[in-house]
Amino acid sequence: MNDPINPKHYQHLPGGIEAIDVCQHLNFCLGNVVKYVIRCGKKETGKDAEIEDLRKAAWYLDKEIERIQNEI
Repeated sequence: MNDPINPKHYQHLPGGIEAIDVCQHLNFCLGNVVKYVIRCGKKETGKDAEIEDLRKAAWYLDKEIERIQNEI
């Protein structure tokens, strides 16, 4: 049975490290970038999902860049 809270596409990193183990130490946008990059290509839904994950990661990265630029 697939765990809806902690699905397998977040549980594939070496040493048992999961996406949350890394993301919880980052701000919201950077945590989402890492999350989407980690799960990219690991879901069983095909190339469209892989591209969607990369686009989401890029969107959050762009938001983080905007946040930093606005602080200057």
